[in-house]
Order: sequence, then C-alpha cells, then structure tokens
Amino acid sequence: QVQVVESGGGSVQAGDSLRLSCTVSGRTLGTFAAGWFRQVPGKDREFIATIGWNGGNDYGESVKGRATVSRDNAKATVYLRLFDVKPEDTAVYYCAADPDLAGYSRKPSDYDYWGQGTQVTVSS
Repeated sequence: QVQVVESGGGSVQAGDSLRLSCTVSGRTLGTFAAGWFRQVPGKDREFIATIGWNGGNDYGESVKGRATVSRDNAKATVYLRLFDVKPEDTAVYYCAADPDLAGYSRKPSDYDYWGQGTQVTVSS
C-alpha cells in the first residue's frame, strides 16, 4: 500500500510564494511519479505539475513560469513551489503518486494514490 500526505497549505497574500510538500510512503522505494492538482468547488480537478522519479517534469498552463516542482528521492518527498500567487490560486491542492507510472503524467486517472488535500487561500 502507498500513503500520500500533503502539507504546507494555509493563507497567503497575493504576490507571496508558497511551498507545498508531499511525502509518499509504502512500496515505492522512492521511484514514484507524482502530480500536483488543485480543485475549487464546482470545477474539475486542474493539473498543476508533475514530476517523474528522474526529475522529468511538466507544468499546467495556469502556473507555467510561476511554479517549480522538485523532489528528494531519499526523503520520498515532492515539493511544489508557487511564486507570485494570485487569488485565483485559491483551491484545495492534492498530491497524487504512483510507483507503477513510467515517466510522469498530467492525467489524474493515471494516479492510483492520492493525499487528502491541503487548502491554500490567497487574499488580495
């Protein structure tokens, strides 16, 4: 079994930066693919960033140029740093992981394991 736990959410001011962490435990041996997604009520889950075990990555259009995804395989932890946050970045942010996923993926359906989500609120 695989467990995914996000942390680092909270309230920030527009223009600030934030860092979310995602720690994965279980049968991953650190070689899992991970994705960050966010969701607001009434809307579909939106792709934010993804990273493969070897560091290959991709970003969603709404955060491209404002986000960095990274990982520490020794700690089985993936990080999302979001810069110059805007009120429209307010959402519940979810981390997803999958040890059987080759490379990385923008599709939520490619991930079998999800965290509980962490709320990010950006005030203007």
